[in-house]
Parts: sequence; C-alpha cells; structure tokens
Amino acid sequence: MSDPGGTVRRLARRTLRTCLRGMALAFTAVACLPLFVFALVSVVMVASGIGLVIAPKMLLAVRWQADLERRRALEWSGVTIAAPYRPEPTTGNRLVRGFRRGMWVLRDPATWRDLLWTVAGVPVSLVLGLAPAALVGFGVWNLVVDIGTLFYGWYHVAPNGFTLQLFFLWMLPLAVFCGPWFLRMHARIASSLLAPTRTEMATRVTQLTESRSVAVDSSAAELRRIERDLHDGAQARLVALGMNIGLAEQVVRDDPELALTLLAEARAASGEALSELRALVRGIHPPVLAERGLDGAVCALALSLPLHVDVHINLPGRGSAPVESAAYFVIAEALTNVVKHSGATRAWVQLEYEPGKLVAIVGDNGTGGAVPRADGGLRGIERRLSAFDGMVAVTSPIGGPTQVTMELPCELSLART
Repeated sequence: MSDPGGTVRRLARRTLRTCLRGMALAFTAVACLPLFVFALVSVVMVASGIGLVIAPKMLLAVRWQADLERRRALEWSGVTIAAPYRPEPTTGNRLVRGFRRGMWVLRDPATWRDLLWTVAGVPVSLVLGLAPAALVGFGVWNLVVDIGTLFYGWYHVAPNGFTLQLFFLWMLPLAVFCGPWFLRMHARIASSLLAPTRTEMATRVTQLTESRSVAVDSSAAELRRIERDLHDGAQARLVALGMNIGLAEQVVRDDPELALTLLAEARAASGEALSELRALVRGIHPPVLAERGLDGAVCALALSLPLHVDVHINLPGRGSAPVESAAYFVIAEALTNVVKHSGATRAWVQLEYEPGKLVAIVGDNGTGGAVPRADGGLRGIERRLSAFDGMVAVTSPIGGPTQVTMELPCELSLART
C-alpha cells in the first residue's frame, strides 16, 4: 500500500537538501572571488620574480576549488568531471623539483580554465544555485498569503491578477520536482570548463594506446621468457629424469648397482627440477607477496641482499594483486641495479601511499650516473609501470647518490586495524 505521508516527507527532505546544496554552491562561488583576484595579481607579478613563488600556490588553491566543484558534481548530481591536469613532475632535487612544479602549474591550460571558472561560475552558481530556494520561498509565501486572504482578508498583500496568482501558485511544486535539475544543469555547465578538452582527451587516448601496446609487448616477452626457462631448465631435467628411470628399469635385474646409481641421479634431477620450478613461480608471483603483502615481501627482499638496506614502509592497507606484483618487481629491479652497478655500501627503500597512488623510492650511496638504457633495468621498470599508467623518475648525479622514484596509481583496500 502507498504511504502518502512518507512520500511527502521524502519529497520535503529532498527539496530541503537541494536548497541547501544550491545555497552552498552560491556561497562558495562568491567567497572564491577574492581567490580569483589574488591569483590574477600573483600571475601579473610573475614578471617581477615574486610571482614565481606566489602564483603557483595561488593557482593550486584555484585547482583545489575546481576539484571541489568536480566532487560536488559527482556526489550531488551524478555528473562525472574528469581531472584534466598534466602529470606532475617528480625529477630533480628539492629546488629543481619546486621550480618544475611551479612551471607545471603555470603552463597547464587546465589551470587557466579553472581560474576562468572561478569568476564565470559566480553568476551561474547564483542563478542556478539559488533558484530552488527562491522557488520554495516564493511558493511558501504565496501559500501563506492565500491562506491569509481566505481566512483573514489579506487582500492588500495578495498578488494582483489571475496570471500572477497562478504563476506564484506553481512555484512550490516546481521547486520540489525541478530543484535537482538546476543542480545538474550547474554541474553540466561547470564541466564545459573543468573537464578535459577534446585535444587533451585525444592526447590521453594516445598515451593509453601506447601504454597498452607496451603492456602487450611486455606480456609477450614475459611469456617467451617463461617458456624458455621451462624448456631449457625444468623440462630438460624432467626428460633426463624419465630417461634415467627408464634405464634403471631395464638394468635393475642384471645390474642392481647401476640401477641404484641411475635412481639416485633421477632423485637429484627431480630435486633440481623442483627448485627451478619454484624459482620460476617466484618470478611470476612470489608466494611471500600473497602471504605477507607488499610490505612483508619488500622486507624479505631487502634481507636477502648482500648490502644493508633501510626499509621505511607506511601503507594503511593492501592494493590489488596486479598492483602489488608490479610494485614488488619494480622495487626488486631497482635493488638489483643497486647491487650490480652502483658500488654502494648502503641502500634504502621508502614505500608509502598518497591519495590515489603508491609511491616507492629506492636510493643508494653509490657512484651515481645511472641513466635509462634501451635494454637496461630502468627501461624495464618504465615498461612495467606504463601498463598501470605509472611513472619513474631517476636522480643520479655523478658521484651519487642515486634515487629512483616510482609512482603507481592505485587505491588501497583491506585497511589494517
């Protein structure tokens, strides 16, 4: 059975929520006008040098406001607005990285569209944000006036004319049923400036196509490596094992000692084949990774190396199996490069989670001078991370130290308690 009272209450709650959200949009837009002024002034001051320090910070605040609009559009109206920003630079020392980060903010076209929305969004937010509350206000006022006119003779405050009366009469139901539409319209107008442009989307599609091609090539190369290792290692030993057992069966009656020798060789070959299969499995997905997670696997990896490795890990949860596997192998490859090429006596691994990405830093106190080569380990790290839209940055001046920073987009789950 229908519940008219429950339906009215739900509509009333939804209308109230829509009005509050619309007023929040209008208030935020007006409150951010000083941000637009300060950001614009700081950009003008770039020529004097002072703006090089202030402008990036102000524009990052503008970006924060734009991200807030994107979250509101998704949560309040179901409109998804993708972030259009270019990848943040992570190479270089602190001073160089700070300069590059400032230029990254200033040169990104999405930054200027965010700044434009800060001022262009004011009239849009005022009109569409306050429309639901205005309709409710005029509708309730008209309803009160009608009741007052009917029972108390408030003719002097009642709207004059049938058309005007009818117009005010429909304001309240219009606010109830069309209020969310105003918020969706606001979100769609915001997406025209805050979403990626066609050029940016085309560039992104090109990058994804290239990363997919690299991932396919890497997977094919990995399958060939596994096949080669099986053919040259475990398969050959298993064939020899079968031949020894067959020979033992033939000579066991005539020469028991030779049969025992052949069986002993077969047992040794089976053990070697089993060890090679275990090593091959560890190369595909280490059991310690599944049992102890990424932090435990990295700690075990550090203990197995012939030099001292400091490990600092801060992970509030676990990522998906492919992400953990990729992170483990890129860290293992970076540490292998340290052992083979750096001449270091000490290395360190820092693994932490930032919102939306896993950050791994592998460093050493070696001779430095590390550069990505076509068939080197650093290129292998780049190929493995590109499949996940990740990135790697290398800082390795001559004389050291070397630091390899790797970022892997992911979301953690199964938070530890």
